[in-house]
Formats: sequence, C-alpha cells, structure tokens
Amino acid sequence: MTTIEEFARGFGEEAGYLDYGRVGPLSATVRAEVIGQYEILSKGRFGTIARMGEEDQRVRDAVSALTRFPADQIVFQPNASSGLLHAAFGLTGGDVLVSLAEFPSLTYAAERAAQALRVITPVWLETDHDRVTPARIREQLTDSTAAVMVSLVDSRTGYLADIDGIRQVIGDRLLIVDAIQGFGVVDAPWEVADVVVSGGQKWMRAGWGTGFLALSERAIDHLTPVFSGWTGSGPEQPWDEVREPVHGAGAFSVSNPDLVAEARFAAALEDVAAVGVDAVAAAISGNVERVLDLADEFAVPVTSSRSPNERAGIIVLEPLPDQLTALGASLFNHGVTASVRATNARISIHAGTTEETLEMLRAAFTSYASLT
Repeated sequence: MTTIEEFARGFGEEAGYLDYGRVGPLSATVRAEVIGQYEILSKGRFGTIARMGEEDQRVRDAVSALTRFPADQIVFQPNASSGLLHAAFGLTGGDVLVSLAEFPSLTYAAERAAQALRVITPVWLETDHDRVTPARIREQLTDSTAAVMVSLVDSRTGYLADIDGIRQVIGDRLLIVDAIQGFGVVDAPWEVADVVVSGGQKWMRAGWGTGFLALSERAIDHLTPVFSGWTGSGPEQPWDEVREPVHGAGAFSVSNPDLVAEARFAAALEDVAAVGVDAVAAAISGNVERVLDLADEFAVPVTSSRSPNERAGIIVLEPLPDQLTALGASLFNHGVTASVRATNARISIHAGTTEETLEMLRAAFTSYASLT
C-alpha cells in the first residue's frame, strides 16, 4: 500500500498549478511508463512488440479495480467523448433526459445520435441552478424516458451528483455517467450506473488519448454497437468475412488501440489503486477546505458547494463582473494556473497540491483584495 505522502511526491508540476479540471500534468509514474514503453517501441527487439499487446488486458484490469465493473465489460477508448458517442448512438429508442448545461460531450452525443438515427429524442432537463439532482429528475421523468445522462462532477459548478439517488428515482432506465471530473478522486458507487465513461487526461494525470467505456450487463443487452470496427468482432482477425460484433463491451472497439496510451493509463490507475481512492479523496477534501478558508479570508465569493457531500476537487470563484478581471489578473501575476472564464474562475485542487502553491494563491488573493 502506498501512503498519500508517497502518492503526492509523484506530482512534478511547477508550483501554482490549480487546473486539474482542464488537464493534469503527467505523474512521475506515467512519465516513467512512457519512457519505458517508447524504449521498447523504438528498439523493436524480438518478441517485445507482441508483448505490448498485453497492455489492453492490463488497462482493463486496472479500470476494473477502481470501478468494480468486470474487466470483460470494459473497453479502452481514446477519450471520454468517444465513449459517450458509443453510448448515445447505441440507444435504441425513447427519450434521453440530459441537462443542456452539461459539458458538451454529453449534449452533443445525445443530439448527434438523435439527428443521425432518429430513434431517440433528447429532452433537456430543467436543473436546480445547473445542478442535476434526483428530485429534478423525478419531476421530469415520463413513460417515454429510456435513459438519463449526467456528469458525476459538473465541470462548471463543481457539483458532485448523487448518482445513487438518481438510480433510485429512475428505476430500470439506463443511467449513463460521464465520470471524467471525478474519476480517481471520488469513490462513487459506480455499480449503480449502466454506462461509465471517463478520460485519463485530467485528475488521473495520464495524458491525452486515454479513456474507457464500462458497461453493465443490462447496457450490453440494450445498446447497439453502431460504430463497431473489425476489432469489435472478436480476438481473431476477420479475414475474408465480415463478422457480427461480439456480445459485450468489446463490440464498442473501432480499431487497434494505442498500446502506449493504454500503458500510460494503466500506470496512472495502478498508482491510484495503490494508495486508495478514499485516501486521495480525503487529501483533496482537506486541501479544498484550506482554499475555501483562503477565499473567505480575502472575501472572494465562492459559488460552488461547500458541502463535502456535494463537491470533489473543483472550487468556483465568482466575484462581481467588474471584479473578475482583477481576480484573473491577480492569479496570472502570481503564477497561479486556473481556468478564468466569462463569469468566474475555476480552481482545481488535487492531493498533491503543495504548500508553495497555496502560498501563491494566498498572494494572488491578497493582491485581489487590495484592488477591490
């Protein structure tokens, strides 16, 4: 078992980085994995390239360890959006309840599937201040609702959805969860979802080109693998014939995966499993509390939830419109990397956030307070 202190030492980014909700700089373990894998690929020694094919099983086993989905119900994806498109295009009819305020990967998947196949209808959920809650879903369910799509953690508000509560109100309808803003840092009840999709470039710190699609048995039975390539027809190369997709998650494969990307993602997943998601979540929660205290000390308005049950690692700062420029400038001038948008600034705190980074944030808030 890895300690949280050992895990935190794998963060090699420069001080001031607080933007894991956008992209997480590669961890030390992932960097070492990349070097090793490309050394293998560059030498091409006898038998080594063939052995790289084992990375697919490795990454699926690693995803299984964190999601508790069986490895044979998981398929590697190059990004979360690809997995969501597979899920949306695979739906065979009915209404899909999804908030228009969700990250566009969700809304575009639902709308594009509706436009192309004309078998589903996106129904735009009315939310509680952009928060997707079981109560609002219950109010808008109908007999035609076939599926609900939701982000585990909302990328704009930082709100941690109650997917267990959502499952209880939607019954046997399919629950499709975009996990990217919480995967690896929230110990969610993944087993209540039918579809779990994530990428590895944010909180997992595995770089772009990494992700997965995990399916429940019910999802496997109900989703049609519309985009199923030759690798989705089984382990053997289908020369001289065109086979049907396999019955399982593997059907949602288009071509051979990037084996180095699989290795990168597997290394990141194994790192988190070694320390435990609960330990990572606890470290993040402690760091979030410290940032909230700093924001309160300098009167920086916080609009994201302060409740530990409704948050992960994202804090949204939303001063008055005429003060947002001052906040953005203060963060920039003190070397703090954050996402500053039209109406707010989003801070993303991880388990490896250092004292030096928090001191840089304090200096930025001090400058902001002096300007307002």
